[in-house]
This record gives sequence, structure tokens and C-alpha cells, in this order.
Amino acid sequence: MANKRVRFTFPNYLITEPVIYRLGREFNVVTNIRRADVRSEMGWVVLELNGDEAEIERGLTWVKDMGVRVDPVSGDVIEG
Repeated sequence: MANKRVRFTFPNYLITEPVIYRLGREFNVVTNIRRADVRSEMGWVVLELNGDEAEIERGLTWVKDMGVRVDPVSGDVIEG
């Protein structure tokens, strides 16, 4: 099982869409929100993703194709 930390930055037109829910449901990836700032005009979320490496990568490709910016995160995001 792989573990990956990423930051999603959402454009305003995707703020109200259930992207994280669909990622977990459609790609069999466990999502754990570690930090977030979501407002009506923008939003970002730091996630810890667990699952099969190939399935995580397929899911991240889908998220990017939707228009979400995906950046890797290192370190403990709770501590700063």
C-alpha cells in the first residue's frame, strides 16, 4: 500500500464539486484531509492518500484533468 501527500488547489468553478469524495469512491483511494482553506472564490486542501500506487496515480491524473492543480507535499503538514 502506497502513501502520498499532495495539495489540491481548486479553481472557483470546482469549489462546490465533490472532487475528493469522487476520488475516494471511483479510484479506491483512502483520502485523509490534513489541512484546508476553502472559500467561495478559491480553495486548497492538503491530503494524505493511501492505496495502490497505480490507483493513486490514476486518480491524480483524473483530478488534474478536471482542472485541479496538484502539487506534492513533504513533511508533517499538521505541524506546519
